[in-house]
Amino acid sequence: MKDIKNIIIKTNEENQDKINWSKAWSKKYPVLTSYQNKVDVKYYNNEIKKLLKSLEENYQYNKLDAMLVLKDILYQEYKNNK
Repeated sequence: MKDIKNIIIKTNEENQDKINWSKAWSKKYPVLTSYQNKVDVKYYNNEIKKLLKSLEENYQYNKLDAMLVLKDILYQEYKNNK
């Protein structure tokens, strides 16, 4: 776990942008390679945009912070209901 924490700390946004995260995670979670053909992605994109905009406006978060907060809320919801 310590190695993972160190990698996270040392990784910058430029390096993160070079990684196709869906492809990387799809090795563990194959659904990430196929959902685009099944899910109404446009609908969910629009809903996510609304949530992000709400976080930016209501809490004066920048785009990155709003995304991180929303991502954390989504994870907490998943974790609390599994």
